[in-house]
Formats: sequence, C-alpha cells, structure tokens
Amino acid sequence: MTGRIVQCTDLKGKMKKVRTRQRQRGLSIIGLIFIGLIVVGLLALGFRTVPAVIEYIAIERAVQKIKNEGNTVGEIREAFQKHATIDDIKSISARDLDITKEGDRVVISYAYTYNIPLMDNVRLVIDFSGTTRDRATKAVP
Repeated sequence: MTGRIVQCTDLKGKMKKVRTRQRQRGLSIIGLIFIGLIVVGLLALGFRTVPAVIEYIAIERAVQKIKNEGNTVGEIREAFQKHATIDDIKSISARDLDITKEGDRVVISYAYTYNIPLMDNVRLVIDFSGTTRDRATKAVP
C-alpha cells in the first residue's frame, strides 16, 4: 500500500493513523501501446525516406563535381553518367540535366520526384531539385 500516513479522528473522537490514497501517475498499457504505434509508424516512414535523401545527396555531389569537368553539354552529361553509375543513381539520368551557360560559368539544374510506396494505394511523393547557380559559398555535403 502506498500513500502518506496522516492522523485523524474517528467518529468516537479517537486519534487514528490512516493511509491516504495517492493519485497514480504514469502511463496506462493502452496509452503505452498507442504511443508505441505512433513511434513505430514514424520510424518506418523515416526508414523509407532515408534512401531518397541519400540518393539526393549523391546527385548533388555528382553535379557539384562535374560542373567544371567539361566544356560541352555532351562532356558534362558523360561525366554525370559516370558518377551516376558509380554512385548507383537511378532517379535521374544525364538527359534530365538542364545545362546552360551564364557568362563564363556552366550552370547545371535538375528536378525530379521520388515516390515511396507506403501501403496499397498510398504513396509519399518527394520533389527534389537543385542547381549550381549561386552556390559559390555553399560546401558540398
């Protein structure tokens, strides 16, 4: 039995020591199961999005590396295709790169969507895009 011991008088006026009830604290088993299901669902969603983010980082690194490797569109696309083969990039190909020239700099832009199936007809769609424009101060991840 838990609780505090207090002194009080009974109906006859006698002093008596009585334990008081203390409010229970904590999580019920139903609450614990509910929170556990939410945590498991969020972890499952997180685990399914990790490959998409890893591939985006690989694409970003490849684009940052190839922007100075070639002078023509064909050379840049070929360099990207080599990086894509090495890094196992499947969401975007060299044909999907938008390669332009601004002044004396080559600007490479790309955009693609990544579909992650969650359940039967439910998907998570992530839109990724990037460019080498105005990124002189940004470090490659």
